[in-house]
Amino acid sequence: MRITAFSTIRTVAFRSLMTVFMGASCAVMASASGADTLSIDLSTGILMALEQSPSARSARHSFLSSHWSYRNFRANYLPWVNLTSTPNVNNVINKITQSDGTVRFIQQSHFSGDLSLSINQNIALTGGTLFLSSGLNYLREFNENSNMFSSVPISVGYSQNLFGYNSLKWNKRIEPLRYTYAKKNYAEAIELVSAQACSQFFSLASALSEVETARSNFASADTLYRMAQGRYKIGTITENEMIQLEIRRLTQETVVMDAEISLEERLQSFRSFLGLPQDTPVSLVLPDSVPLFEVPFGHALELAMQNSPDPTYYELSKREAESNLAVAKANSGLRADIYLKLGLSQTGDNVARAYKHPQSQEYGSISLSLPVLDWGRGKGSVKLAKSNLELTQIRSEQGMDDFRQNVQKLVAQFNMQGRKVRIARLTGQRAEHRYNVAMRLYIMGQTSLLELNDAIAERNSSRRSYISSISTFWTLFYTLRSLTGYDFQTNRPLSEQLPI
Repeated sequence: MRITAFSTIRTVAFRSLMTVFMGASCAVMASASGADTLSIDLSTGILMALEQSPSARSARHSFLSSHWSYRNFRANYLPWVNLTSTPNVNNVINKITQSDGTVRFIQQSHFSGDLSLSINQNIALTGGTLFLSSGLNYLREFNENSNMFSSVPISVGYSQNLFGYNSLKWNKRIEPLRYTYAKKNYAEAIELVSAQACSQFFSLASALSEVETARSNFASADTLYRMAQGRYKIGTITENEMIQLEIRRLTQETVVMDAEISLEERLQSFRSFLGLPQDTPVSLVLPDSVPLFEVPFGHALELAMQNSPDPTYYELSKREAESNLAVAKANSGLRADIYLKLGLSQTGDNVARAYKHPQSQEYGSISLSLPVLDWGRGKGSVKLAKSNLELTQIRSEQGMDDFRQNVQKLVAQFNMQGRKVRIARLTGQRAEHRYNVAMRLYIMGQTSLLELNDAIAERNSSRRSYISSISTFWTLFYTLRSLTGYDFQTNRPLSEQLPI
């Protein structure tokens, strides 16, 4: 009886070990439709996440929004052409003041229309707008049965705000930097999706391992309990030990049920992250090793300063604060708007006469605005903007210091994590060996139940530690890629194709 029981327990332990560390039995129960199980290893899971996960799609659309916003910004510095027309019919009775000062109600009935073509160009250096236009107006009086045309063959004009905020100049300083930040942020987001895929992958692997471990522990507890019943009858074990084995069996049965519930939750989360239907049967293939290399901190920091969005974000924040200060200064002082227009014009009762012998026309205006008494509103706005600028500069300096420390911390953790994985693997092998020895000795009556329970707990802990350590390695790897825009495993920069 003892030899048979020991063989059964050893077989269960061996199968459990192969399941956890080689991924041979990680298949999830297939759906009722009998669909084929989708086998996913780590690299496949990452590719699926980058292609179809909601996080990756959200990152792409966020970048596309920034891209088209940048395209609109650039269009502001290119000439644009407008063709406008506003025809209308008017047949109403209006109150009209006569030449002698009296007022009469007179019926008016006419049709008017116009056609205008203009070419406009913003001038970034001055913040003004230069335009060239041509137009024709037509008026038809139905009561008098008369026609009239008014033409502007050509006119040139310029408008500008003097002493004010030059949005064209400041946008040229800010928007390219904002677009650079969007590109770097997208590249970082894609790598963070890979890191999240690692976390989801190993979270499910951990749940699968917990189920297999729980089932293995329950099988061992059940076998020992059945053996104990026979040994108790012949008086070779005490009643107290018998009760302990029964309690352990019941406890392990509950652990199995909890582990299966947790596994189903992790499966739903994994499928949702990858954008898979919830009834898709999935199996995992665990990596059996990690690459052996270390990342030099100096090189990583240099790449992070070039490719990470954080330095660009802090620089963008400072420029936006400087722009807000310029707005406050412009609004607190003298403001002036000028409008100049030179051209030719003519009228006539037909189109030909409206363009014959055009006469020159000139128009110019300037409007001034100076706050005389604003109770310190303008001065307060300037001081507030200056304070915000100084605060932004302080936060940027502190943020960059934290950024460098985070890079250093991440590199140190990654360089150490590879060794932790190797130690965890060796620890798992030794813990499994100790469990087998403790089980054999307990069956032979040469060790206590306390020693056996300790060996089981150590084996369970080592399995969790191994999966946790390898999960941390790959998560750190892709997080480091997101910061530096560089693959240190292949020594190549990342070449993520932007979705334009």
